[in-house]
Amino acid sequence: NGAFFSTGQKCTATSRAIVEDAIYDRFAAALVEATKKLKVGNGMLPGIDIGPAVDEGQLETNLRYIEIGRREAGEPLCGGNRLTGAGYDKGYFVEPTIFGNVTESMRIAQEEIFGPVLALMRAKDFEDALRIANNIPFGLSASIQTTNLTRAYEYIYRMEAGLLTVNLPSAGVEYQLPFGGTKDSSFGPKEQGPAAMEFYSDYKTVYLKY
Repeated sequence: NGAFFSTGQKCTATSRAIVEDAIYDRFAAALVEATKKLKVGNGMLPGIDIGPAVDEGQLETNLRYIEIGRREAGEPLCGGNRLTGAGYDKGYFVEPTIFGNVTESMRIAQEEIFGPVLALMRAKDFEDALRIANNIPFGLSASIQTTNLTRAYEYIYRMEAGLLTVNLPSAGVEYQLPFGGTKDSSFGPKEQGPAAMEFYSDYKTVYLKY
């Protein structure tokens, strides 16, 4: 859901999935199987999971990064093509795309795409996964899937991002709390919640003796 719903066009969308070696192959196979079942089309129609890119410029960006991914990581595990033909020629549709065995130095792991493109990355263990997750210029949102509460709290403490979820998608959660990121995902005060009121407030500290 975090990677492909809304066609990946959310600032909080999942663009990287970092998976421990012990379960990587099983996870990748299950993810590809589920992704191939997603239906692409007019998002206003029932039964459609993924709609079009917002405009031709974003379509070109999606296709350009898919080609970058092919050069860096090889053929995608699934997807990787523009959809054409009946029902697709009047929109900017791309198959949901997953690249496997992506490494930290690759552009598809370091740059924002804003499309239905997911980089699947291997990690030796939890520590390595956390290191990989933080090794990026951005820091808006992140999510962890775990049954280990200790690991969940460790991730909350050490993850360098402004919006965190545990066992939920990184996108689609409606935050009615301060919203904003860290590093290159930050551009000043947070939005929403009490932070929004503070932005428009002017504080005075007064000492008065009477």
